[in-house]
Amino acid sequence: MSPESLFALANPLALLGWLALALSPLAPRLADLVAGLVLPLLLSVAYGALILAFWTSAPGGFGSLAEVQALFTDPGIALAGWLHYLAFDLFIGAWETRRARAEAIPHLLLLPCLALTFLFGPIGLLAFTALRATRRATTQTGVAP
Repeated sequence: MSPESLFALANPLALLGWLALALSPLAPRLADLVAGLVLPLLLSVAYGALILAFWTSAPGGFGSLAEVQALFTDPGIALAGWLHYLAFDLFIGAWETRRARAEAIPHLLLLPCLALTFLFGPIGLLAFTALRATRRATTQTGVAP
């Protein structure tokens, strides 16, 4: 499968996982399975295959920013990097969803965090961490959340 074909397949799969998280109150176990396990593992397998196929012939490395830029000029490695983002961001989004459910955080408050995690990864994680801290602080002080 060409990198372009795999890219065209991976994006809708990841979106399916994010849709499952957005709708998770309707089917929490299914969302946990699909977005928290099956799709991240599938993306990880594709990532591993791309690394095996392209790593040794790719230019660049991790020693400097210029080397990292050169590394991502190889389409196979650039796609592997993209799959890395898709898999890890989705995995983190699923974790956020499970934690929110366990901590009784309303799903409507979680949705902006999921959107930020989907679009900007670590910023979404920061937002979710802030949401959790705020909820804890308000419930400990007796202030309505």
